Amino acid sequence: MRIRTGIDAVEVPRFRVALERTPQIVERLFTQAEFDSVSGRPESLAARFAVKEATMKLLGVGLGSVRFQEIETLRLPSGAPVLKLSGGAAQRAGDGGFVEFSLSLTHTKMLAIAHVVALIEE
Repeated sequence: MRIRTGIDAVEVPRFRVALERTPQIVERLFTQAEFDSVSGRPESLAARFAVKEATMKLLGVGLGSVRFQEIETLRLPSGAPVLKLSGGAAQRAGDGGFVEFSLSLTHTKMLAIAHVVALIEE
């Protein structure tokens, strides 16, 4: 087994402006479940966007290689975040031998950070 990581940070004020200027971006970036789980709060959405970017880095793909909605942050009943991949993101993960993911995210009014860790079967 190998371990691989991805990390990303998003400036919350800048992300908030993007949401205000282009409201339709929400539908392109997030699933309805993601949006609903955080009641549309910009800080929480910024953290989930950071998860998407950190996951793309971890998978070794660039922007546009997988759809943003194919990388989804959900919550366990305990409240812990969990990563769910679908479509092209799930295909890339499977092809790359990724077998398990763990993620951590945090945010303040100014900054959202996500760290994704994966186990890769060799």
